Amino acid sequence: MSEKEAAGELPQWQPPEGSRASSSANRRSMFGNRNLDTAPELLLRSLVHAAGLRYRVAAKPLPKMRRTADMVFRHAKVAVFMDGCFWHGYPKHFVIPKANRPYWEEKIGRNVQRDRDTDERLSEVGWLVLRF
Repeated sequence: MSEKEAAGELPQWQPPEGSRASSSANRRSMFGNRNLDTAPELLLRSLVHAAGLRYRVAAKPLPKMRRTADMVFRHAKVAVFMDGCFWHGYPKHFVIPKANRPYWEEKIGRNVQRDRDTDERLSEVGWLVLRF
């Protein structure tokens, strides 16, 4: 809460219906997060392309799978995922937000569970899964 809000000078911010954002700044930040063409993805794709390898970007490894990999090498059956430390709960860098803690614990937990399920499903049909 800002000083002006605390002093009663501004009405307290209310999130739109269905939003989990704890503040308007948090909501803007959440909308600003990229899910495609991040700097690490662009760097990796540039290096792989320069090495002469060709791939699909943001593609489904399997036609009926609702999940997409950042890079897919169909003939070699290789799926590459460039996972963000926050969204995928990597212990070395992940810090749970203080605001809305139960929501974030559940959200990140579901993401991690979905990642493991994706890895298993692809491995079962002969794919190599690489996560960075």
